[in-house]
Amino acid sequence: MVAMPADPRQRRAARHAQPPADSPRTAPRKTPITPDRITDAALQVIATEGYDALTIRRVAAVLGTGPSSLYAHIVNKDDLDDLLIGRLLAGIELPEPDPDRWRDQLRDVYARIRDQYLKYPGVARAALVIVPTHLDTLRVGEGILAILLAGGIEPQTAAWALDALTLYVSAYALERSLVHQRQQHHDDPWVFSREELIDRFNALPADRFPHTRSHAAELTAGSGHDRFDFTLGLIIDNLTPDHRTTPSERGTSS
Repeated sequence: MVAMPADPRQRRAARHAQPPADSPRTAPRKTPITPDRITDAALQVIATEGYDALTIRRVAAVLGTGPSSLYAHIVNKDDLDDLLIGRLLAGIELPEPDPDRWRDQLRDVYARIRDQYLKYPGVARAALVIVPTHLDTLRVGEGILAILLAGGIEPQTAAWALDALTLYVSAYALERSLVHQRQQHHDDPWVFSREELIDRFNALPADRFPHTRSHAAELTAGSGHDRFDFTLGLIIDNLTPDHRTTPSERGTSS
């Protein structure tokens, strides 16, 4: 430790003096690695490079550290997937279950989930394989189940409907991401326009594919999320309320 001059004027001058060039400087403190920063970096990788590029090593590189630093906070890639889906579902607002509007509420919640997945190409693949433990993922599942029960759906049917709807939404988002990925490669011969697909169907042998030829337009119809809305409605509209369920099972007060 360097002694300060006894003279007050010299002491004041010493406090404002520039340190010698060879004096050690305190290294800037690194921003600590946290699960939130790991999730942010993982979403950055997916947004710019796609889900297939996501690895622990790639995330570590974005954070400017080594993989071992991440393993202090996550167990493995599956654990990272759980964090990703939890982060995306954290933005889903859940309505108060309404027995008179439960079908519309389900459509709205699942459309929001679809849109979250589509923001990050291929991330829906993670949703298909994780065993959810993240509290926000479980929160959304709880909310959807509450809507189904409020609609009078028998508990076992509600549980399987929750599973089927969630599986479909994840698969739909993944398919859309894969199609979009292929469309980015203009030299990919397997990417067809609707007109090209109709022409191919119309060129099929009439004796073997009469219906495909006759209904080529219907088979290739739909824009935006028309097919998503159709399939979601196909499931939801065929759920039949069980009027024998009690108010507590439906999630409503008597």
